[in-house]
Amino acid sequence: MEQTISEYDVISAKCKDIFIKKMKDYGCAWRILRLSSLTDQIFIKAQRIRSIEINGFQKVGEDIRNEFIGIVNYSIIALIQLEKGIAEKPDLANNEVQKLYEKYHAESKKLMKSKNHDYGEAWRDMRVSSLTDLILQKLLRIKQIEDNQGKTLISEGIDANYFDMINYSIFALIKLK
Repeated sequence: MEQTISEYDVISAKCKDIFIKKMKDYGCAWRILRLSSLTDQIFIKAQRIRSIEINGFQKVGEDIRNEFIGIVNYSIIALIQLEKGIAEKPDLANNEVQKLYEKYHAESKKLMKSKNHDYGEAWRDMRVSSLTDLILQKLLRIKQIEDNQGKTLISEGIDANYFDMINYSIFALIKLK
């Protein structure tokens, strides 16, 4: 478990670094995005990963590592949007966004530790393609919950699915390094 935590922290730091640099470039323009738009953005990234895995090659320069990083960061953005709601214009200072990012990163890491304990690090024996498929499944679940106006009868909510996608993406990045 210590190895996983160390690897998780290295990958998370890279994701956060990219997030912070993009915040400096673009600010928090993403604050106007509805949750469904964020879900679709993540879906595009996951679908591209799956396409590359199936076809065995890519025509666009960015490799799948960048797509998994995008899934981590867009999932954290979605969690922030769940908490704050959408805005009509960018309305958060960089330091506030960074604190929210760190909050949701810490929650995802805590969840990872608990699940890793219970599942015995089963993800280490999984293929990256299986992690991709699980991310796509989570996205389809989120879309269905969104279509149900956020209501579920017995299932976990949208936030749990975003947390799982963060962790599956980080696991994939660990396996790809």
